[in-house]
Amino acid sequence: MSQTKKRSLWDAQIVRRALVDSLVKLDPRKMMKNPVMFVVEIGSVITSIYLFRDLATHKNALGFDLQITLWLWFTVLFANFAEAMAEGRGKAQADALRRAKAETTAVRLRIDGTTENVPSSDLRAGDLCLCVAGHMIPGDGEIIEGVASVDESAITGESAPVIREAGGDRSAVTGGTRVLSDEIKVRITSNPGETFLDRMIALVEGAERQKTPNEIALNILLAGLTIIFLLAVVTLQPIAIYSTAPQTIFVLISLLVCLIPTTIGGLLSAIGIAGMDRLVQHNVLAMSGRAVEAAGDVNTLLLDKTGTITLGNRQAAEFIPAPGVSKDQLADAAQLSSLPDETPEGRSIVVLAKEQYGLRGRELHELNAEFVPFSATTRMSGVNLDGRVIRKGAADAIARFLNDNGGKLPDEVRTAVETVARTGGTPLVVAENRQALGVIHLKDIVKGGMKERFHQLRAMGIKTIMITGDNPLTAAAIAREAGVDDFLAEAKPKDKMDLIRREQAEGKLVAMTGDGTNDAPALAQADVGVAMNTGTQAAKEAGNMVDLDSNPTKLIEIVEIGKQLLMTRGALTTFSIANDVAKYFAIIPAMFAATFPVLGALNIMHLKTPQSAILSAVIFNAIIIIGLIPLALRGVGYKAMSAESLLRRNLIIYGLGGIIAPFVGIKLIDMLITAIHLA
Repeated sequence: MSQTKKRSLWDAQIVRRALVDSLVKLDPRKMMKNPVMFVVEIGSVITSIYLFRDLATHKNALGFDLQITLWLWFTVLFANFAEAMAEGRGKAQADALRRAKAETTAVRLRIDGTTENVPSSDLRAGDLCLCVAGHMIPGDGEIIEGVASVDESAITGESAPVIREAGGDRSAVTGGTRVLSDEIKVRITSNPGETFLDRMIALVEGAERQKTPNEIALNILLAGLTIIFLLAVVTLQPIAIYSTAPQTIFVLISLLVCLIPTTIGGLLSAIGIAGMDRLVQHNVLAMSGRAVEAAGDVNTLLLDKTGTITLGNRQAAEFIPAPGVSKDQLADAAQLSSLPDETPEGRSIVVLAKEQYGLRGRELHELNAEFVPFSATTRMSGVNLDGRVIRKGAADAIARFLNDNGGKLPDEVRTAVETVARTGGTPLVVAENRQALGVIHLKDIVKGGMKERFHQLRAMGIKTIMITGDNPLTAAAIAREAGVDDFLAEAKPKDKMDLIRREQAEGKLVAMTGDGTNDAPALAQADVGVAMNTGTQAAKEAGNMVDLDSNPTKLIEIVEIGKQLLMTRGALTTFSIANDVAKYFAIIPAMFAATFPVLGALNIMHLKTPQSAILSAVIFNAIIIIGLIPLALRGVGYKAMSAESLLRRNLIIYGLGGIIAPFVGIKLIDMLITAIHLA
């Protein structure tokens, strides 16, 4: 997928494929899915029939009729090209995924413990397979034994290997990925044709893209407008005959095609496909277009604290010495006790002592020191060297250590512990022999820029709720620092479900992320459930999106992409309908000005002749579709703002712009075609 993510908008391979597909899509059975463009195709067929009839009868002055017919066909082809371009990007991604889905040989475990080599296509859900270093994982499954380094670049596009292991929330593996080290036993969870790769291929290729409710509603609106204008044009001919100004079939069909909303009709499908494609480019797989749209309408975001709002690893932020102890003395003991500690917290203590107090890391083996590892029983770790017994750990654990050695935890240290806890931090107490040296303040580090992003979401009317297992005091402190609107502390799976249901009962759409089996019910309940690719199979089945990078913060980007999809559709619909105003001023006077000279006042563009006016409008109507393809595929520039501000912006830019652009465009085309004597 990394290969296709970098493709330019006008990639030569995609363009060539789209040109061919544009012709294939002329099949009326395909065109009927788009009522507006189907009407244009019927009009093109009718003008073609009349054109051939006139050619057979050697009728003079066929130039105008020929040009109208050609540009009507171009209108249909350009609309098909827009859709084919959007689909082409997905097909390119599907080709890359198919290469990863090559037939492999699986080592299947029999009931008696022996193994057999079988094609991966023979595997069924429930089969057990042995995967060793160098082997491709033959199908989607769960690791039931072992741990291994896995190359998932075929799925995620990322070259760095990931660790997958039995138990926990990182046990799911995907067919088509490769084991790099060690050995695992995998229970297959999917049947042939139902794997994660199969679903990805079908979805990114657009084969199973279903129209969303909003898209269906807009299609009905466009079909209704088309019927209204069709009736108007049909009834216009008797009026024209009565006024001794009968119109040719070419003029009437030109009028119809220019009046109906062909611009949005030609781009609507491409907008929806491109929205899903933008998610794929962010390594997010949406199981349906409905999920993408729902993301754009989300009212409430549920975000896990750890890994989403905070970095996920507490970092040492401050040394707080006990009475009579210097900060240098505390920092030295804290660093010594943390030198062999390879946890992120331990590393951060070493770094803080080095940066703030100039204490360079020392090698314990050079000091002849004895490292005491952390134990769940003692809840302490530390080091023994040169008669110094240094320990760091939870306050109550250090208090017991001091009592056992004839010392006591000072009240000032207890106060410092409570202060750190109230501010949302984790206190570690350091002691040497019988003396408490002070407190290390470990802090959950809120990711940079989160407060600003939450402010943007608030401006869009989206409420953010942080979910954490921390106590309410700690949760409140982190929530204040991060800038979320609310938080749910000491959260259990049922609490998440209850919160989602309460929000939905108020008519709100809810989005959340998760990776564990215990998150599956909440992911299924949420309107937008984003499962991590590293998570369990149950979580991925429950969500309607899968983040291949397993980055929980991407939920915010998903909402932005959903908003952009809705903004693009609304903006181009506004532009398309506004376009029609200029076309009225071009075609109506051209049709009747000769019979009713007073209508000449409506020719405010001063178009040269009736034929040039009609032809200019038809040409503009066709080429504007091509001109808007980049906007449809890339999406309208996203800005966080309220619905009222967004509506006002659309009306000014795309409403007013949709009126002005055709006036300018049609006039320029009229000047060009009259200069080269095409009309």
